[in-house]
Amino acid sequence: MTGTGRTLADARRWALIGTDLVLEATAGLDDGGYAAPSALPGWSRAHVAAHVAANAEALSNLVHWAATGEPTPMYASPEERAAGIERGRALPAAALTTWLRRSADALEAGMDRLTEGQWVHEVVTAQGRTVPATELPWMRSREVCVHAVDLATGLSFASLPADFLTALCDDVVGKRSTAAGGPAVTLTAVDTGAVWQLPGDGEPVHVTGDLSALTAYLTGRDADLRTAAGAPAPTLGAWL
Repeated sequence: MTGTGRTLADARRWALIGTDLVLEATAGLDDGGYAAPSALPGWSRAHVAAHVAANAEALSNLVHWAATGEPTPMYASPEERAAGIERGRALPAAALTTWLRRSADALEAGMDRLTEGQWVHEVVTAQGRTVPATELPWMRSREVCVHAVDLATGLSFASLPADFLTALCDDVVGKRSTAAGGPAVTLTAVDTGAVWQLPGDGEPVHVTGDLSALTAYLTGRDADLRTAAGAPAPTLGAWL
């Protein structure tokens, strides 16, 4: 198992689904379509697409590390990471779409070639976490699934697989539970019955909604959720 209740096979399946959603969302975009705003403040759709393409190349570096034992960081530096996104978002539409597809195909092919022994080799993420290579498909599935929605072409969190949403909520709650400060929140998915507890300051605030809306809320997207008392759900800090 990798993480809580998810397997390597799960993560690889979600990564493929998310990649397909990104490619479908961008397939018909011209320069004007890419220049339109995304759901992320200050970013166009081109920014999101370039970020996803660069992420595939960065994770391919970690796949190479796992396969060869040669330390290969995701990015040369945070500055180079940002510069790569800026270069990518300025590409013509056809070139950006091609980069998205080719980088995704190369990552998938690289993961296909990993042996059982190589999958357990440890690599270091851009955040400095040391993880086994089995974590890489999960990292990719988060990127493509969430950013497929961020492209703002009509997809929502409800467009994503329910088992992925549950796994993502587990993951985000785990990360948020280790962060200092913030409000205590109890979240209940009315459609699945799942319950998550966010530790924090004060008595827990109760927030309910569909699983997709709770996932959007936990990942910092606008879900327009309210507490049991009718107030807006408390604002959460960054999760990654």
